[in-house]
Amino acid sequence: MTKAYFIELANYNIWANDIVCNWLEQVTEQQWEQDVESSFNSIQGTVLHLISAEHVWVQRLQQQEKTEWLASSYKGNKAEHIALWKQASANLKKLLEDFDENNLPVKFEFKRINGEVNALQYYQAFAHIFNHSTYHRGQVLTMLRQVGFTNVGSTDMLIFYRL
Repeated sequence: MTKAYFIELANYNIWANDIVCNWLEQVTEQQWEQDVESSFNSIQGTVLHLISAEHVWVQRLQQQEKTEWLASSYKGNKAEHIALWKQASANLKKLLEDFDENNLPVKFEFKRINGEVNALQYYQAFAHIFNHSTYHRGQVLTMLRQVGFTNVGSTDMLIFYRL
């Protein structure tokens, strides 16, 4: 795996997130906050988890001692969530662009939200981040349909590659 590969995944992540954000801009506040059975109990909760994860991973990758898990305190509205998600994804791409490719196999330590110390190689963290985002974006798409928003399409990587 190379730095160029992960930058390509960052570009895909931004592209797919932008599509989902476009859908989110169209849903009502009721749909945004409606209880839906999934990993998180609403579209808002799932999106906030995605934002929080991208945000905290950038902090971990920068070896910040104290990280912020936004889901525990963030109270923004839908438009603010969307803007914050786009910023978090852009920050992740910028981190990759500035990253020294020679460090991809280097192991680094980080603390999970529960305080547990873990270690991964940088390339493993990058792979996890993009896989995690893809997983939860799929949940958002399903949740959108469950709350009655059917004006959705695909965020499949195949479509991204064909552009």
